[in-house]
Formats: sequence, C-alpha cells, structure tokens
Amino acid sequence: MIEQVQENPQIPVKAVREQLQRKYELEVSRMKAYRAKTRGKKIIEGDYMMEYGRLRDYVLELEDKNPGTTAKIEVEPEPNHTEHTRRFKRIYICLGPLKDGFKKLGRDLLGLDGCFMKGPYPGQILTAVGIDSNNGIYPVCYAIVEAENISSWTWFLDLLADDLDLNSNSNFTFISDRQKGLLPAINRMFPCAEHRYCLRHIHENMKGTHMGKVYKDKLWACATATTIPEFNTVMDDLKAFNKEAHKWLSKIPPKHWSRSHFSVGRAVSDVLLNNMCEVYNAKIVEGRDKPIIGALEYIREYLMRRIVTVLMVIEKNEGLLTPYATKMLEVIKKEATHYQVKWNGGNLYEVSGKPGQQRVVDLDKKSCSCRRWEITGIPCSHAVASIWFMASNGQRTGAIEGWCHPMYTMARWKMVYDCKINPINGRPLWPKCQLPTTITPPKHHTPIGRPNKARKRSASEIEEMNKGGKLSKKNTLGACSKCGNKGHNKRTCKGQGGNQQA
Repeated sequence: MIEQVQENPQIPVKAVREQLQRKYELEVSRMKAYRAKTRGKKIIEGDYMMEYGRLRDYVLELEDKNPGTTAKIEVEPEPNHTEHTRRFKRIYICLGPLKDGFKKLGRDLLGLDGCFMKGPYPGQILTAVGIDSNNGIYPVCYAIVEAENISSWTWFLDLLADDLDLNSNSNFTFISDRQKGLLPAINRMFPCAEHRYCLRHIHENMKGTHMGKVYKDKLWACATATTIPEFNTVMDDLKAFNKEAHKWLSKIPPKHWSRSHFSVGRAVSDVLLNNMCEVYNAKIVEGRDKPIIGALEYIREYLMRRIVTVLMVIEKNEGLLTPYATKMLEVIKKEATHYQVKWNGGNLYEVSGKPGQQRVVDLDKKSCSCRRWEITGIPCSHAVASIWFMASNGQRTGAIEGWCHPMYTMARWKMVYDCKINPINGRPLWPKCQLPTTITPPKHHTPIGRPNKARKRSASEIEEMNKGGKLSKKNTLGACSKCGNKGHNKRTCKGQGGNQQA
C-alpha cells in the first residue's frame, strides 16, 4: 500500500492510513472473537489437556449411575514409579444396559470398525455394533485407543469377550472392513468365529484392476448366491468373462463374503455390508473433535437418545413381528403365490416355480434347500408356499409370522430396549478418584499445515454421491432456463433457436 502511494503521489496518504487502520481494527476484532469462542468452548466442552485429569472421575460416575458398566483405562508404563503422572493410552467403555440388551437380543453378530479422532491429540475410536430385531443398529461398546493395530484390537476384543461371556471356542460372527491389525487379532482371540468381510470394500479393491458395472454385478451375483452349486455357476460365469478377475476373487475364501458358505444358526442374518458401523460412525462424527470426556459423553448421550427414539417407534407398532420382518414377509408372500407345491405325505414338500428350479422344504426342521430360511430366520417363499399348501389340506399351521425366528418378534424387540441408559450428574457432583497419580494427555507431534478433519472418500462413495443429485457440472453444457437451448443462459439469451454448442 505504501509503495503504491510512493509510485502514485495522487493517492491521498490520509485515505491510505484510514484504510490500514480499518483493516487493523477488523483483524483485532476477529482475534478477539476467536479467543472468546475458544474460551467459551473450553467452558462448555472442557479443555483438551485438562480433560484427561478427570477421566477417572468420569468413569466412577458412569459406573455408579449405570450398574454393570465396564470401563477400563490403560496408561503407558512408567519406569519411574515415584512420578505422580501417568500418560494416557486407551479407554474402553461397555455400558451395562447395552450389554444386557445385546444378550437378550440373541443375535451373535457384531460389526467392528474404527474411525479417527479429530482433536489435537491422535487416536482412533473402535466400536462394536450389532443389529437389532428391526434391522437397526445396536451399539454394544466403544473405545478410544492410540491407533488401529494388533495390540489395540486384541485389547479391545479381550474386554469385549469378558463382557459378552465369549471364549476362544465361541461360534460368534463378526463383519469388518479388514482393518489393520484386526484379522490377526480375531484369529488369535476367536479361532472358531465366522469372520465376514464387507463386500463394498472387496469391490473397492477389485476396482483397482477390474472396473465397471459388469464386474460389480458379477461380484454381487457370487456373494448373494445361497447354495454352493449356484455359487460355482456364477463363478464359472465370471471366469468365462474374465479369467484374471476370477483368479483375483478366488484368492479370497468364499466363507468370508458369500452367503453360500455362511454358517446357519449363528448370526441369523445374511448381511454382506458393514453398514451398521458406517451408520454409527456418521452419528458420532460431530463428537470426534471434542475433548476426550466430551467425545465420550457425546457418544453416551446419542445412545441414550436412540433408545428413547426406538421405544417411541415400538409404542406405535402392533402385531407379532417388527416392521422390518413384516415388510420382508410381505414381499416373500407375493413371490410364494407363483409356486406349485407337491407333498410327500410327511414333512417334505417339493416346491417349483420355473422349470428345473424346484426346492425341497422340510417344515419339521424349518429348512429349505435354498438355505434362505436357515440363514435369515425368516421363511423363504418356498417355505411359505408349503405352509399354505399344508393349511389347505386341513392341517394346523398357525400364522405365517409364527414360523419366523423369535428374534424378529415385537416381544423380543421390546425386551431388548427395556434396558435403558441412565443419565449422569454434572462435573461438580462426580466422585473423586483417590488414586495418587494423575492422567496426562498422550504424546502428540503437531503436523505441519491445517488439520485435516474430513476423511478421504472412496471412488464408490463419490459415485454414490453423484447419483444422489450432487453431480458435478464440469465439462457439461448448461441449458438456458428461458428457451431451454444449450450453450447460453437467460442473461445472454437472444431468442436463438436450436441447440447452441459452446
């Protein structure tokens, strides 16, 4: 500015000084507003550094107001035992009501995932999320750890096993995105467990060498096949289309990603995607940049509100089954109207629709050769047709809803959400921990540049966003809102006819 005055003497010096003074006052007011905002956030949310010192008090209050809660804090080992401080490493929380509710649910399925903290101190939030009777998410426990690695996942799964009474021989089912360190941790802790891989992430890896809708459709055809012969047929179809793609996919054991190889009687679900964790992470995203107690409280308050929301939905619904199970059963009933049934005089039925597509149903064992009934717990269309045929011959069958797994009943749904999370007191009323040491924040090296709070989106997520109405207008010709022709807008429109190319 001064140089411009020297080069052009006609610019008044007084005007330049006034302009510089206004800029200075504006900058000062901005800094004052920023400092005031920072002080206000510290009062409301707490100080990032000082929050670690009250972490033990928070745990005591949480355990007191919610009986049965498991809260574990791990600190870094201190070689000098005379020190009065301990550096924070990890914290694990499993609220007692959520623990009891999950046990009452009776669905041995959990999604495992992690997401990063956004504050000044590094860390990852690890979560275990189940699926309730209405196909909604049911978070069980969460933890803040230093990073996603074998050590942190093993520590998390060890505490989870104690809370859910799992042992090394448990036939549990997990689904994950194959995070770093998770696979060896599950193999070590639960060698007998079934571990499903999220199909979306398999497709993401596949797109590195085999991109296109055709490959995606063939991948999903392989994953949704419910019997091994059907799986082999669609895999042969993929091999005939592209041998390299077939070779790449064959390296992943189908027991991890195809319904044809899923075990029955465990998860009572045919889920292929780890959507339960994705939904949960999206709900807590605003709490991930808060101080550690503020972040933990944001999660607890969300879980408490969610139980109330589900209870309000339960009060508005009547019937034997949950809304999700009822909707699925209605679709199955429509499919069952097109089938023909032949009875062998006992418990077996031969159900046929298209030529050569008949299936055998055993109503006594509640099974069908298509395996959908065993995997999901909801009678398949072949089973529904057999039950109708059974009723038409004067045999007692009861309602179709009675043939579903008890997990889908309204009674089970209500029982799960009767386990409510209790509120806690404010900080001044928290009990004081009597331990002689104080927890300090973890080590942190501030990286250069502005902190990155948004995670990198994958190619499929960007593609889905574009399909949702947020298409980029790059390299496209806009249409005039006045005449409808391309190549100009209403401001430059002169009534020209025909498509005008830019």
